[in-house]
Amino acid sequence: MTSQEKACQHGVRSTGKDMALFCLLLVIICFSSADEFFSSIGQMTELLHTEKDLLTSLEDYIRAEETKLETVKSWAQRLANLSASAIQDPEVFLGHPINAFQLLKRMNREWSNLESLVRSNVSDGFMSEMDAKRQYFPGEDDQTGVAEAFLRLQDTYQLDTDTLAKGQLPGTSVVPSVLTVEDCYDLGMAAYKDSDFYHTVLWLSQALKQMEEGEMAANVEVVTLLDYQTFAFFKQGDLEHALESTKKLLELDPENQRANQNLRYFEHHLEKQKTGEETAEAPKGRGAHDAKYERLCRGDSIEMTPRRRSRLFCRYYDNQRHPNLVIAPVKEEDLWDKPRIVRYYDIVTDEDMAVYKKLARPRLFRSKVSNHEENRSYAVRTRISQNAWLDDSEHESVAKMVRKMRDITGLDSTTAEAMQVANYGVGGQYEPHHDFQGDEIEEPYSHLGTGNRIATWLVYISDVPAGGATVFPQLGAVAWPIKGSAVFWYNLLLNGKGNYQTLHAACPVLVGSKWVANKWLHERGQEFRRRCGLQNS
Repeated sequence: MTSQEKACQHGVRSTGKDMALFCLLLVIICFSSADEFFSSIGQMTELLHTEKDLLTSLEDYIRAEETKLETVKSWAQRLANLSASAIQDPEVFLGHPINAFQLLKRMNREWSNLESLVRSNVSDGFMSEMDAKRQYFPGEDDQTGVAEAFLRLQDTYQLDTDTLAKGQLPGTSVVPSVLTVEDCYDLGMAAYKDSDFYHTVLWLSQALKQMEEGEMAANVEVVTLLDYQTFAFFKQGDLEHALESTKKLLELDPENQRANQNLRYFEHHLEKQKTGEETAEAPKGRGAHDAKYERLCRGDSIEMTPRRRSRLFCRYYDNQRHPNLVIAPVKEEDLWDKPRIVRYYDIVTDEDMAVYKKLARPRLFRSKVSNHEENRSYAVRTRISQNAWLDDSEHESVAKMVRKMRDITGLDSTTAEAMQVANYGVGGQYEPHHDFQGDEIEEPYSHLGTGNRIATWLVYISDVPAGGATVFPQLGAVAWPIKGSAVFWYNLLLNGKGNYQTLHAACPVLVGSKWVANKWLHERGQEFRRRCGLQNS
């Protein structure tokens, strides 16, 4: 193990003096076990109410402490004035019986009363409130998850580190929040712990930049930043910047033993590279990512040929004069021609969407993916959201949407799965996936007995100020979240095989809270509604 690697196992150095109250807060926040919050904005909103209650209790505590201190200060000032004159000639002062009486009284009673006051814990009310709210606090996994979300957003939307630190994001309507030096350091260390040295360098460099611009940081030292930055540069194979960082560290701490060792090491190997004895290693980037997927998320869609685009239309659609659509046909837009992907506008009302959210909120749990070989489901980094399931019959708003879906698509909904309502968290996403089970599965969704997922009906129940698109990487199609609209496509070909071109993804949410509701329709019941064929179309 290199000296740099040994150094980095020490963890974060302690800087500054402990402050009991805030240390207690940090310990509780970091180490209490709680439900997951970062994967759902809906869940995180509850934290604001919790924080408001705690703030009220904290303000009561502060007032109590201030009252306590004022009492002590007043008593001390009165005694100081008395003592100043008494100590000049103690015998004369105590020669007066009243002075003697009061001195004995003070030493017997008042100092004891003062001791009780000083020892009294006026924070009992606040700590009781903390104990009551502790179960609702986020845990270390949330801290890690939200840091990973930042890095994901930075990569997907190609955000400059300084721009992101200043909160200058598209679609924001509030006064932008800014990242402090400590925040940047925490992001860098989250990347470091994940051996992501590319982002480690970016965020530690940002922390150093902000300190150079005059920002104060009570709990982070420049030497610490430079130490970890040096190691990250080294792990990337960037010896020139590692040497530069080491020299800066030695200007602040000339006796730093590790830095002096590093200085000699980097200079030696750089000299060998100059003379051709060693080959310089190219600095490593952020690793392999789905460039096409990320490009689509940024809105760089693949342009169709003019001929193909000429086949895409917007129209009023009544599904061959369906009785429920003749008077009120729906607005239909072609998003892609083959496979056909369409959007329907104004499918659900604001009132109905509010009902979906209200029913789903108390049931939200971390979204998972299935492992068919192990016959189990588990949470993964590639799917950051929470979801809940609503039965068709539990509320008229749900039943109404299902009826409209049935009228528009012409498909049987009796074998469809319950409606899934999903809320995406900070940087919430679902990386490229298929909604159907692959052809290698002999009996898809055997536990349901309804065949494979023949089609997907996806309803957006919120607008998203920035990010959050549904993209089809193999096609180049992009569907942006439009509140109240539904996107529909078939997952299976006419011969019943999976259409692998329907690979799709939910892009990371850059700004806002993304809510969707979807129904997966299955093969059973569609035999005479979507007749099978021999061709792969």
